[in-house]
Amino acid sequence: MKTFMPALLALAIVAPAQAAKIAMEDQSQVQPSPAKPAAEAWFQPPQEQDLPADVFGQLVQEGRAIFVDTRNQAAEYVGNGMNCTNCHLDQGRKANSAPLWGAYPMYPAYRKKNNRVNSYAERIQGCFQFSMNGKAPAVDSHVINALTAYSYWMASGAPTGKALPGRLYPVVAEPKGGYDLARGEQVYAAQCAVCHGDNGQGQKSGNDYVLPPLWGKDSYNWGAGMHRINTAAGFIKHNMPLGKAGSLSDEDAWHVAAFMNSHERPQDPRLIDGSVEKTRDKYHADDGVNLYGKMVNGVMLGQGIK
Repeated sequence: MKTFMPALLALAIVAPAQAAKIAMEDQSQVQPSPAKPAAEAWFQPPQEQDLPADVFGQLVQEGRAIFVDTRNQAAEYVGNGMNCTNCHLDQGRKANSAPLWGAYPMYPAYRKKNNRVNSYAERIQGCFQFSMNGKAPAVDSHVINALTAYSYWMASGAPTGKALPGRLYPVVAEPKGGYDLARGEQVYAAQCAVCHGDNGQGQKSGNDYVLPPLWGKDSYNWGAGMHRINTAAGFIKHNMPLGKAGSLSDEDAWHVAAFMNSHERPQDPRLIDGSVEKTRDKYHADDGVNLYGKMVNGVMLGQGIK
């Protein structure tokens, strides 16, 4: 039985020479990958030493700098405290964390989200609109070109149009009794708050987030894929807590994902006529398991926060 209780839960475009100097370290590199099935090996993307010392290699480095430090390297297009690598761990390398090597070869592709075939550049634009709560860079912008080059390089040797193992957040079955926000709050306090804060606010060093906010004005908005409880549960189960991936039960991954997504966050930019109800009917009613437009503790979620 689903219970609803209050409160929870992973450019200014600089000159190329400056972007290349950005340190590529980030917190997502710390955790080990989950154990691989005996008969299955993840695709291995190229290493930095494999980059050619030419204009293409420079563009790839710039793309990687944007990927790990999006909030600073693409500040014009980011409206919150997120970076690409918050959802695509280990600089977009990690299996079961929607790695770039699993995404790039699958485009162009139809997306139900906008009911049309999208190019890879359009897919990246969507990340800026929803996960970054910002605005889409132009398809021919330096930001899109650099991120596309980085993705293309990461997928070097990957088959085109083949769904590689580890390319998504794995599906985790919903608990038979449904998710429980009270249990999710307990899991969050025990396993997540040490990194993401008691109120999901994340952790900062100066003006930059070193651990991302999970709800509130600086987190992803109601249109981001992570707002789906089923999507967040898959990410959490196979990637969190940092350094202890796979340690939560399937049920607790669902409970804490629901708790995380039972909090307000920025509005879905597709809001129709100022109506949460209309927006839910069109975009959220059949979009996995989510709480947009639902009543939680007497309050309708989805009204947004600035």
